[in-house]
Amino acid sequence: MAATTTRAFLVALLVVVAFLFSEGVRAAAAESAWRSVQHRREVQSLLKRINKHPVASIQSPDGDIIDCVHISRQPAFDHPLLKNHIIQMRPSMHPSGMYDESNIASIAQTWHENGECPEDTIPIRRTREEDVMRASSVRMYGKKLISMDDPLNDVTTGHEYGVAYATGDNQYFGTKMTVNVWQPTPQRGDFSLAQLWITAGSYGNKDLNTIEVGWQVYPAMYGSGSTRLFIYWTRDAYNRTGCYNLVCSGFVQTNKRFAIGGSLSPVSTYGGTQYELDILVWKDPNTHNWWLQVGGTNLGYWPSSIFTRLATSASLVEWGGEVYSPSMTTPMGSGHFPEEGFGKACYIRTIQVVDSSNHLKSPKGVGLIAGNPNFYRVTSGVSSNIWGTYIFFGGPGKKNSKIDVI
Repeated sequence: MAATTTRAFLVALLVVVAFLFSEGVRAAAAESAWRSVQHRREVQSLLKRINKHPVASIQSPDGDIIDCVHISRQPAFDHPLLKNHIIQMRPSMHPSGMYDESNIASIAQTWHENGECPEDTIPIRRTREEDVMRASSVRMYGKKLISMDDPLNDVTTGHEYGVAYATGDNQYFGTKMTVNVWQPTPQRGDFSLAQLWITAGSYGNKDLNTIEVGWQVYPAMYGSGSTRLFIYWTRDAYNRTGCYNLVCSGFVQTNKRFAIGGSLSPVSTYGGTQYELDILVWKDPNTHNWWLQVGGTNLGYWPSSIFTRLATSASLVEWGGEVYSPSMTTPMGSGHFPEEGFGKACYIRTIQVVDSSNHLKSPKGVGLIAGNPNFYRVTSGVSSNIWGTYIFFGGPGKKNSKIDVI
C-alpha cells in the first residue's frame, strides 16, 4: 500500500513538473516573440527617422541605394540645437599658405556610374533593415564598436592603432592630409580604416570631442567589403552623442558630389597604381563651424554649436590607421608593414595643420603610437618635395604575421 501511494505521488509530481516546464517554455517563447516584435518596431522607427523622403533615388552598381534628399530635409536638422539653423552654403574663408593641389584625388564613388542627384539635394546612402539588424542593438547602430568581452564597456578595448600626432603646439584649427586608399579584408565583425582625428577634451572627464574623416572597410555596418568614405563625431567620449556618417543628426551636408558612407573606387593595388584621397578639415574663423573638404570639394560642416570643447579649438590632431579586432587578426592599411614603402604600404602625405591665423603649415613635430608593433606599425618622415610630412602605417595583424617580430 505504501509503495502504491509513493508511486502515485511520484507520478503526480512528474505531471506537475512537466506542466510547469511546458508553461515555462510557452512563457519563454511568448517573451521571445514579444521581444522580437519590439525589436522590429524599434528598427522600423529608426529607419523612418533616418531615411528621409527622397526627391529621387539612384540604384548603385554595388547594391547601395542613394537617396537624393532636399538639402533642407537632411538628418542634421533633427538635432535639437539645429532646429532653426540657417545653412551656410560655403565657408567664409579657406586656410591659406602651403597647399598642394597637384594631386587632388581622382577617386570617384560607385553610385555615380548610374546618375547624379538634382540641384538642391544631397546624396544619402539608404539604411536598410538588414543593416540595423546586424548591429548588437538598435541603440548601437552607427556607434563606436565596444568589445563584448570588456566589462567596463571601454570604447578603446579591442581597437588597435598605428597613428601619428602633431607635437609642439597646444591649439589646432584643422588639418589636411592625402591618404592612399586600400581595401583590406576584416575578420567577421571587425573593421579597418585610415583617417584623421581632430580632438579636444578627454576620456577621463567624459568630455572628449572628436571629428574624424577617412576611408573604412566595415562589412558588419554596410553589408559589403567595399571601401567607403566615412565621418564620425562625438562630444562626450562616444557615450551618447555622435555616430558614423549621417546616422544621427549633426553634420550639415551642402554638396551633392559625395555620398557619405558610399563606396570609393578604384582602390590601390600592391605594387600597382596608387589612388589617393585628399581631405581637409578646418575651423571657419568667421562662423566657427568645422568645414570638411574632400577631393577639393567643400562637402559640408559640423556646426560649432553641437560641440563643447571643439567649440573653440582642438588640442590634438592625429593621422593613421585603426582596426577594431579584439583578436588582432584584421589587416590595417594595405595589410603590409610600413617598411615595405611606396606602392606596398598605406601612407598619408602632405600632412599639415591649420594655425590660429588660418594658415596651413607643417606640424612642428610628429609623435608615433603603435600599441602592438609586432602586428601594426607606423613610421614617419619629412621630405622637401610634394610628400612634405608623411607617415607609412599598417600591418597584417596576428593571422599573417610570420616575420619581423620585434
